[in-house]
Amino acid sequence: MKRGFPQARIDWVVAHGLHTFLEGHPLIDKLWVIKKDQWKDMGRLFLSIREIMALKKGLAQAGYDVCIDLSGLFRSGVITWFSKAGVKLGFKESDEGSPLFYTHKIHGSMDIHAIDRYLKIAEFMGCPVDEIVYPFAPYDPSPAILRELPEAYIVMSPSAGKPANRWHARKFGELAARLPLPSVIISSAAEADIAEETVRHSRGKAISIAGRTGLKDLLGVIGQAKFFVCNDTGPMHMAAALNIPVFAIFGPANPIRTGPYGSIHTVIQKKLSCSPCYAQQPCTKFKFQCMEDLSVEDVYGVIHQKTGLP
Repeated sequence: MKRGFPQARIDWVVAHGLHTFLEGHPLIDKLWVIKKDQWKDMGRLFLSIREIMALKKGLAQAGYDVCIDLSGLFRSGVITWFSKAGVKLGFKESDEGSPLFYTHKIHGSMDIHAIDRYLKIAEFMGCPVDEIVYPFAPYDPSPAILRELPEAYIVMSPSAGKPANRWHARKFGELAARLPLPSVIISSAAEADIAEETVRHSRGKAISIAGRTGLKDLLGVIGQAKFFVCNDTGPMHMAAALNIPVFAIFGPANPIRTGPYGSIHTVIQKKLSCSPCYAQQPCTKFKFQCMEDLSVEDVYGVIHQKTGLP
C-alpha cells in the first residue's frame, strides 16, 4: 500500500497484547489498540461499552478515505463501519455477516494462502504486488536472552491458539531428544506448562524460555535458529518471514490457507480422508486422529530427510 500510495496515512486497529509487535513501525502512523478479549467479560461491560464508543467516535473523526477489513468477522465489520470511510473493502467470502458493512466485496478465494488473499485487496486498490516483503517494526536482532542460549540451536513452539491444532507436548519433547542440536522451547507465560512438559521429555536436550520474551525479542531468538518446529501458530509465520526453515505440524487446520509461506518450508501432516476438518468436532473424546496418529518417527523422518542432520 505504501508503495502504491506513498503519501497515504496508514492506521491499524490491533488487539491489545499483539500491539507491541507493531509499535514503532515506520509505515504505520497510528495504532488503535482494542481490548477485544475483555469485551466478552460481563463484569466490565460498562468499561467495554465506553471503550467501544470511544473507538467509534475516534475512527469517525479521523476522516479515512478507505477502510480495509482483512479479518472478516462481525466485530471487524462493525469497526469498518465505524470508520465512516467512503470505501470499505473486504472479502465476499467472509462470514458472520461482515460483508454487509463493505462497499466493495473482493473475491479472495478460500483455496489459496491467506497472504495471497490479502494481496488481492492490494491489487484491487492498484498497489504493486509483484514482490512480497516483510517490513518489521524495529527490533533487536540480538536480544539479551541470546546470551543464555547455545551457540547453535533449534526453536520449537509446541503451543497453538486452538487445542485441536496441538501435537502433544510429550511428542515435541521426544523429538527434541532425538535431534542432534539442543532445542529452545518458546511459548507465552500462560502456556508455560506446555513448554515445561516438552522439556521434561527431552532427556536434557531442550530448555524453556516460555514467557521470557516479548514478540520482538522472539524475532531475535527465531532469527538465529537453524530451523523451527511448530504447530499452526503465530510464531510460525514470524519464522517464515525471517526465512528460517519451518517444519510445521498440521492436523485439523488447512496448510494451504494458513501454512508457512514460502518454498523452503515443510508441512508435516497425516493425510486422512477427513482432513482438513477445521476442528469442527473431535474424532473421539477430546482427540483428533490426524494429530494422534502422527508419530515422533514420522516427524523426525521428514526433518532428517530435509536437513540431512543425523
